[in-house]
Amino acid sequence: MELEAFHQEIILDHKRRPRHFRSLPGATRRVEGNNPLCGDRLTFDIDVRDGRIAAAGFQGEGCALAMASASLMTEAIQGLTVAEARSLFTRVHDLMTGECRGPGGDLGKLEALSGVCGYPARIKCASLAWQALRTALEAPEKREISTELEP
Repeated sequence: MELEAFHQEIILDHKRRPRHFRSLPGATRRVEGNNPLCGDRLTFDIDVRDGRIAAAGFQGEGCALAMASASLMTEAIQGLTVAEARSLFTRVHDLMTGECRGPGGDLGKLEALSGVCGYPARIKCASLAWQALRTALEAPEKREISTELEP
């Protein structure tokens, strides 16, 4: 129970004081994300230089979980290589959509997102930022995603 309260506090802290809540005018990749079920609409800017994420930011409006997840994600990916960010996407996606094993990896604060496992509507809120990241890394020409169109 203590761990759940700790994870909840991380989510609330990132909602109240989102990290990297900003536009990046010189970003090399921009993806608009939409979760129509909850009303989350976020824009993600990622600046990739020499195969590394030099900066990341997001703007928009969303529920506490969508905003916190975007904040946690932009904080976590700063300075990662594209390959490292892809790997992190997979690990976080598995954490949120996996067998609901709960935390236990080495994801640090990102393990707070494990609480959505088993709640499909909440997974969409929490994964919006991560799906935008995947799109920005794998299909930089794509400019918009929706949780209702993702496989």
